[in-house]
Amino acid sequence: MLAINGLEELTVVLVLDDGVVRSVFDWAEAVDDLREAYAAAADELRFPPRTMARGDQGWLRTLSGVPSKPAPMGLKVIAAAPAVGQVSYLVALFDQDTAELVALLDGHSITGFRTAATSALAVDLLAGPGPLTVAVIGSGFEAQNHVRALAAVRDLEAVRVYSPSSASRSRFASELAGVAVPITPVDSAEAAVAEVSLIVCAARSRDESPTLRGAWLRPGVTVVSIGSTLPEQREVDAAVLDRADLVVADVVDEVLGQTGDLIAAREAGIEVGPKTISLADLVGRRHPGRTDPDQILLYKSVGSAVQDLAVAATCARSAARLGRGAELPVELRPVRK
Repeated sequence: MLAINGLEELTVVLVLDDGVVRSVFDWAEAVDDLREAYAAAADELRFPPRTMARGDQGWLRTLSGVPSKPAPMGLKVIAAAPAVGQVSYLVALFDQDTAELVALLDGHSITGFRTAATSALAVDLLAGPGPLTVAVIGSGFEAQNHVRALAAVRDLEAVRVYSPSSASRSRFASELAGVAVPITPVDSAEAAVAEVSLIVCAARSRDESPTLRGAWLRPGVTVVSIGSTLPEQREVDAAVLDRADLVVADVVDEVLGQTGDLIAAREAGIEVGPKTISLADLVGRRHPGRTDPDQILLYKSVGSAVQDLAVAATCARSAARLGRGAELPVELRPVRK
């Protein structure tokens, strides 16, 4: 039915649950596929703004896109029932030439994988040469994934982690023992970021006060911020945006207009737009990125269909190659119009 990025044609619709997605996923392969996806033009015709439908009890968010061929086109749907605290993620991939359904994937882990893998891609292009010393603010799923993703693209010299819970910090270090990099839990965010070359912000505070402050930043540091994606959310303070020499955004309009960090910076009289570029322009070499070793650079992410579809295709291709996943038991064929 489809050659997924050059794979031999599939004759069935693959169905991948979250366990299969996790078993076939590879960080380096995902970063390579994201690099290829972002190198192509990612205009609004190919990747339109996400949509949000809200009802009395739940909401539905949709991200869709048509990448450059031969990658499959598709969409991710997020369904939420806040009253019971449940969210479902589904990714559907379609052949661009025939409109045939190729794969259905549980999108839960894909969402976490794509965020960290895209951050790793950005860091690889923005951080200075040589091994990285890393501070991670946060100790959960996203924070752990970022260390794994970074280790796939750059040598990590040391990692410091801070979160309010000492037990969470210790668990973070324990669960990442296989990454083969020294991981040190520390007692404050300020202590974590002292003298490092890369800061990963992967958690917000309970009261939405910033977890990273611009006064703590040293020249030459690269910052990744993934936790503030809505107007009411905060992760970095206005001084971080003020001190940044360049801001790289995965979705420029959403980062500038719909994230709490950028809204707060604008209200403080800091104009970030003129120094903001797209990740696509960075990957496509239409902007040089870092031009001085002392520059402070910030990568700000809200997530996009470019990422979801690239990583979903990575997993579908790997699953087909390894003989994993299930076959859809019924046929869902396109019709002629």
